[in-house]
Amino acid sequence: MDNVLVAGGAGYIGSHACKAVSNAGFTPVCFDNLSTGWEDAVKFGPFEQGDLLDRARIDEVIAKHKPIAIMHFAALSQVGESMDDPGLYWRTNVLGSLNLIEAAVDAHINKFIFSSTCATYGDQDNVVLDEDSVQQPINAYGASKRAVENILYDFERRFGLRHVIFRYFNVAGADPEGEVGEFHQPETHLIPLMLDAIDGKRDALTIYGTDYETPDGTCVRDYVHVCDLVDAHLLGMQWLTDGRPSAVFNLGTGSGFSVRDVVDHSKSVTNKEVPIIEGARRAGDCTQLVSGSSKAEAELGWKPTRSNLKSMIGDAWRWHQTGHYSK
Repeated sequence: MDNVLVAGGAGYIGSHACKAVSNAGFTPVCFDNLSTGWEDAVKFGPFEQGDLLDRARIDEVIAKHKPIAIMHFAALSQVGESMDDPGLYWRTNVLGSLNLIEAAVDAHINKFIFSSTCATYGDQDNVVLDEDSVQQPINAYGASKRAVENILYDFERRFGLRHVIFRYFNVAGADPEGEVGEFHQPETHLIPLMLDAIDGKRDALTIYGTDYETPDGTCVRDYVHVCDLVDAHLLGMQWLTDGRPSAVFNLGTGSGFSVRDVVDHSKSVTNKEVPIIEGARRAGDCTQLVSGSSKAEAELGWKPTRSNLKSMIGDAWRWHQTGHYSK
């Protein structure tokens, strides 16, 4: 059975990717330093603890498992933190990725799937973003991901490293079977914060800004179910296996949900009220961020079948009630 190296495979998206890789008939080799991931989430293949800043450790793991492809999810991803400590993000996200990319080239691995972000587009409000939209990141997180994309372009030109880049928006939901789920410390994502408020684990959910130019006054964001997201990564690996050229794909639904949409739908799923505090706008929050994904659907054959609020909140709620990790 062929191995696939999943960098960041103990994290939220990476652990779901490991399950999908396993279900597709490959062995996922999880490479993670556990700084934000959880060893409890490593259930579908071998675990190799290590840091992407340690090139020798990367080489050791690649030599041991001889993966046919690499999926790269490992990164720091908090926008506010990236503004406070940009050096941490450039060092971790860019230098770590460079180590992994160079290791792939040296080991003659020619399939590299990279987890990028809509943050590379910067502050482009109230437009549907596609792969040709101008990239002008406004924080160190988005800039570091954009830099890794540039590295991949350069390494393809020089070494022929074929790659697929996925830029995606708000990821939500959990494995419907409950084997892995979303659990961050600290938590910053809307749906788990909302479920914490329902459960009494926090006093209330704060809605930051209720006077935006949207139908209900709250920000609109594009949400993608994590299982739909990782399905795209498998399609990306198949794309490269079939000899297709390197490519970039946005992953979104082409429409968005407001904060109040999410809260209102949660009531029908959980049968519980969400305690709410209405707060002021946060600096840097856009009114609406929505991604076009027509290219992924047309060329990859990707279909985001679970990316609706009922599925995303319902799957997250089941996980929230039963599944948490511990160090």
